[in-house]
Amino acid sequence: MNDKIIRGAGGAPPTPPSPTKAPDTLNSRQFASIQDLISEGEIEGSATASKAGLTKGTAAYNNAFLKDIFLNDTPILGANANVNNPQEADFNYQNISFIPRFGTSNQQHVAGLGTPQATIGVGGKPQNPAGTVSSGEANAITTTIAASSTNPDAVKVTVTFPQLQKATDKGDLLGSSVQLKIQVNYNSGGYQNVITDTITGRTADAYQKEYRVTLTGSFPVDIRLVRLTRDAQDTNLVDEFAFTSITKIFDRKENYPNIAYTHLRIDSEQFSSIPKRAFRIRGIKIRIPGAGANNSGTPTVDNATGRIIYPSGYIFNGTMGAAVWCSCPSMVLLDLLTTERYGFGHHIADGNLDLFSFVQASRYANELVDDGFGGQEARFSCNVNIQGTTEAYELINELAGVMRCYPIWSQGSVTLSQDAPTDPSYLFSLANVGEEGFTYSGSSLKQRHSIISVGYFNMDSREIDYEIVGDDVAAPNALQEDIDRQNKIGIVKKDIKAFACTSRGQARRMGKAVLLAEEQETETVTFTTSIDAGSICRVGGVISVADPVRSSYRRSGRVSSATTTQITVDSIQDLNTFTGSSKKFSVIMPDGTLETKDITGISGNVISLDSALSAAPNSNAIWLIQSSTLEAQTFRVVSIEEQNDVNYVITALKYNYNYITGESPKYAAIDGMGGITLPTRNISLLNELKDPPTNLKISDPNGNSKEFIVTVNNLAVSKLLLTWVGVSGVSQYLVQYRFNNTNWVSANVFRTDFELTNTQAGIYEFRVYSYNAGLKLSATSSDLTFNAVGKTSRPSDVQNLSIEPITNKLVRLRWNKSTDPDVLHGGRVYVRHSNLTDGSGTFQNSVDLITALAGNTTDAIVPSLEGEYILKFQDDGGNFCSGETSIIMDLPDLIDTQVILQDREDLDTPPFQGTDSNTTFNSTTSALQLTNPATNATGEYSFKDILDLGAVYSLDLKRVIRSIGFVLGTDIETLIPAGSFWDDYAATSNNFDGTDADEANCQVQVATSQTASGSFGAFNNFANGTFKGRRFKFKLILETTNTSQNMNVQQAGYTAEFQARTEQNYKTGSGFSSAPQNTLDSGGSPNAKVVEFANPFFVGTSALGGANAFLPTVGITIQNAQSGDYFTVTGISGTQFTVNIKDSSNNFVNRTFTFSAVGYGKGV
Repeated sequence: MNDKIIRGAGGAPPTPPSPTKAPDTLNSRQFASIQDLISEGEIEGSATASKAGLTKGTAAYNNAFLKDIFLNDTPILGANANVNNPQEADFNYQNISFIPRFGTSNQQHVAGLGTPQATIGVGGKPQNPAGTVSSGEANAITTTIAASSTNPDAVKVTVTFPQLQKATDKGDLLGSSVQLKIQVNYNSGGYQNVITDTITGRTADAYQKEYRVTLTGSFPVDIRLVRLTRDAQDTNLVDEFAFTSITKIFDRKENYPNIAYTHLRIDSEQFSSIPKRAFRIRGIKIRIPGAGANNSGTPTVDNATGRIIYPSGYIFNGTMGAAVWCSCPSMVLLDLLTTERYGFGHHIADGNLDLFSFVQASRYANELVDDGFGGQEARFSCNVNIQGTTEAYELINELAGVMRCYPIWSQGSVTLSQDAPTDPSYLFSLANVGEEGFTYSGSSLKQRHSIISVGYFNMDSREIDYEIVGDDVAAPNALQEDIDRQNKIGIVKKDIKAFACTSRGQARRMGKAVLLAEEQETETVTFTTSIDAGSICRVGGVISVADPVRSSYRRSGRVSSATTTQITVDSIQDLNTFTGSSKKFSVIMPDGTLETKDITGISGNVISLDSALSAAPNSNAIWLIQSSTLEAQTFRVVSIEEQNDVNYVITALKYNYNYITGESPKYAAIDGMGGITLPTRNISLLNELKDPPTNLKISDPNGNSKEFIVTVNNLAVSKLLLTWVGVSGVSQYLVQYRFNNTNWVSANVFRTDFELTNTQAGIYEFRVYSYNAGLKLSATSSDLTFNAVGKTSRPSDVQNLSIEPITNKLVRLRWNKSTDPDVLHGGRVYVRHSNLTDGSGTFQNSVDLITALAGNTTDAIVPSLEGEYILKFQDDGGNFCSGETSIIMDLPDLIDTQVILQDREDLDTPPFQGTDSNTTFNSTTSALQLTNPATNATGEYSFKDILDLGAVYSLDLKRVIRSIGFVLGTDIETLIPAGSFWDDYAATSNNFDGTDADEANCQVQVATSQTASGSFGAFNNFANGTFKGRRFKFKLILETTNTSQNMNVQQAGYTAEFQARTEQNYKTGSGFSSAPQNTLDSGGSPNAKVVEFANPFFVGTSALGGANAFLPTVGITIQNAQSGDYFTVTGISGTQFTVNIKDSSNNFVNRTFTFSAVGYGKGV
């Protein structure tokens, strides 16, 4: 049988699969570095890491810290992650680096925070043809950083992949992987590997990656980029990369000593904006009591809770120990009071504090009580983040209130008085109070509450939670006292805030304390006592009060005599009615303390005790007896007021005290839960959409509907504050805004306000949505449109300008500091002067007196000139205030000066005959102007004449200047009526209603020379001053800072004058001495005596008053004149005079004389 083979076509060939295109996974990303100031240091650090006992600086510690860092309310690392080996899935955010600093004084700066400088292009593609390390290093790309005086701390290496992908024969586009490394070579010492990286993925576009290389060796430094992966052997594989550039980085090496902060580097791919950050930390390390006296032990801190553990029998000796973290409110308050950096340490030291009262309060605060969940906790703990500025009094009282204390200044120190169980420390009866006795007052029932809502910070939800006390009267385990209270006064609720409280049990105890205080401490007593009792009692102390008016029995008085076991009292009144059990005797001891003993018997007025007192009481000491039948009242002292240096008025609040047990039942009721276990709260309705917020508005801090100016980094910027009424249960909102119809910008906020700084003039549109707990937006938004003016509004006017003369040449101007931030920061104060004295001076028709001052200036010393001083504020945008503030000064005539010249260029015929440079005289306005401000904003006019004094003198000069600005394009000639002067017309305020021309200015300058010919010195501005020289020349400087404004200089000149001077130069003998002596000898020779002045007087010149127009006057006094003697003075000049002394026979005689010469000026 032959085999038959059946053949066929096999059907149609299979359809090839579609080409695969791998996703483009390589994208260039940016990272944001954030530094957050956490606290003053030194702090304990991470709450999680500290509680676990991890060591700072280890990876486990930093990983544990990531559990305590919340970005947008989500922790970076999950709470259940293994800190020694966290998995990728444990992280809620990826690619985050974190560096903590704990606020030590010598902490290291965070490396990597630098300023990039000098990016250098490199170019070139590293290759590796053989696929070996040596082949890659041989074909690497290298660049060198040369040594310099400022070597960088690091470099940023930028690597660029034009593409990274592989095409298959089937048309697939797949990713690939390339390995590279970066090496450094310090000063030719050999290459070291610093970075090895593998880039895996696919990109069809250019992909860049940056590497920071910290430089630790000496320069020069070679940076080498090595390819470790073999070069592509397939043309379908594209995996080349280039060494694009290298950038020098200079680190900011601020270590911020004593400041705890964190450094976070986050991937921008995971956040649309900088996320909100929150940190759960254990805060500042503070001092706790040190080793006790008599080897009584050393307090320690429970690492789990921060509670201070005091050894049994601990005795505080006044010495504080080392700083550690703890949650004791007493030690927190002590730290705040004594620390200089952030507290009151500049004013308060340990010596100003009663440390024993702080330790006593601490011991009570750290006792263990029921926490409401079957465990125990410290009675009071303090966990608070104090971020803002707070009034000292308010903050101290809030911290003291955490442990039911209030601070008292007593006997030169601060002491704490605590609402804690206290035994009576003093006795009062009618025997030691004023004749008016005791006065009582009670609280109204209307002032009491039956339910207390206590707000505290819930650490689990990280938001304010509320514990309600006294409300659950329908529960099976409801307290009878709560039921009785509501039956009595109904449902009356009071809301309080538990400051620094993070414990639900502590919040409940606070609410119970308020309820019991309102219920039991309902009465106050007031009385007057003498200095012996008033000076011993202390606020916060407990006293016993035996008032026979209220009790109907006398149970107190004064001691007549006593031993330690038998007391003879001052009266037997009512002693025979003393019945009942638990009979007690109390007495004030010689040292002011109170002792109590059991009574064994009473015979007449003699009381016998069961045990001896520590000492025999003094005669007249106050005593008290009480029994189960009749007890004394107890009160806690709330105030002690001294009166007339002798008496004290004491006010005290009712205090519930059992004299038999020595306890106050209130405190057991507060600390005990009464068998109640606090229920766990349930949270639901996560996905219920919330309503949008309401009442959107823009307002400044004063409630006005407008933006306002604030200071940011010493710059004034415009700010918009958007506020709204929040929605119950909403903690996060989405704010969207846009400016002038541009793109919308979104921001998540966790408050009921939103701030925009650096706003501009234009239309802002806002819409705000609410997030629910599941981060779902409300269905609608609340919208607002606002027309902002930015920083275009004018600043406020100068206020309260005053003038104060200093000398005849100087005055001091004072004014109130500007209230506008854009004036205070970057603004100016302009001081101008007008020579008008009738009040018609304006900023426009005056000129600058001094250079503009900084905007925060409040006074200036300026030249004393007659006329009107005019001031304006200018903000940093160049806007002047709308009004001008001025003050007029009318100078008195000085009788001790001599005017030698009054030069007015405007009074010459024709006016202004000097030399012009970019200036011209306008005959229509009779004023000097800039020729063309558009081409030359500055011009000069040199005065026609030079002032020559003939010799060198000190000369007083006062400027004369009057100018008014105007806007170019105004037809000045047609505005002035015929027969009117420009200055009179311009001074009338209603003649102009356009833009103020206040940016044009004019100054008078002077230059001096001390020779008859030759060059002059530099020109200087002047207003009223003294200048030394022989020749003086003057010029005007006209300038404008706005080329559309010019000025009309109507008056220009100066007044030159000399001060009067008296010379009394004494010489003896015939010789000349330049040094002053007592007398002057006429010489007795038959000729005249010539006396020379020490300094020449100015007597005038032919051009200045005429020669010898101002000769000095000379007076002579003969000291030893004889009868008939007389003298004559001749030859008076500016340098000398001649005296002749003769007797009655007209013969020259030798006499001793003195002289006094009065003239003007002092020559050299």
